Amino acid sequence: MTVFGNSAAREAAAIRARARRGLWRRVTAALGVSPSARRADAVAARWDRGAAGEAATAALVAQLLAHGWQIRHDVRLPGRRFNIDHILISPCGTAIVVLDTKAWHRGRDWPTLLLRGRVHCGTQDRHDQVVKVAGYAAAVQRALGLPGVTVWPLLVVHGSRIQGGRLEARVSGWDGVVHVLGPDWLVPTLLAAPKVRDPRRADAVLARVDSVLRPYGEGG
Repeated sequence: MTVFGNSAAREAAAIRARARRGLWRRVTAALGVSPSARRADAVAARWDRGAAGEAATAALVAQLLAHGWQIRHDVRLPGRRFNIDHILISPCGTAIVVLDTKAWHRGRDWPTLLLRGRVHCGTQDRHDQVVKVAGYAAAVQRALGLPGVTVWPLLVVHGSRIQGGRLEARVSGWDGVVHVLGPDWLVPTLLAAPKVRDPRRADAVLARVDSVLRPYGEGG
């Protein structure tokens, strides 16, 4: 189940469709005189940027399959509203990467950097996104309950240069760092992890992941 399913793209399409429900809404939207359609299109455009970033990340991590990594895209914990963009299981079966994708391009050459310990994109504080991915990782770790398996929260940012290519951010309540990487650093960083393979252990971890995490949009 490594096929990429892009819930962000589906959400963008749904937002546009809701704004055009009914003949009158479709006509006014087509004529460009519907403020609600323009607002919906602006929101949908943000979802489209996120969808493009997730698709780009999915294409990058697909390279890891040849090196024994196993991947799940667009999953969730039952009873929780957030989705997890990508889950990666290491070839040795001792690590799980909870990977979130962000597209922070705003038409300006704004770098992503650490300021006073917080992640910023240019002048904008984006540390809340780092906190979120740490929260996702903590929730996955608790739900899976796999002793001896390390969970790594990782944020990959498209559209903004990462200062130095990568950052290590700290979050209150998470014992460790949240890695913030540019796309060019993603695959090399993961391939630099220990190269020992334990297919049986990795398959057992994957089976546990599949038993706990469900495809986003699936009921339950």
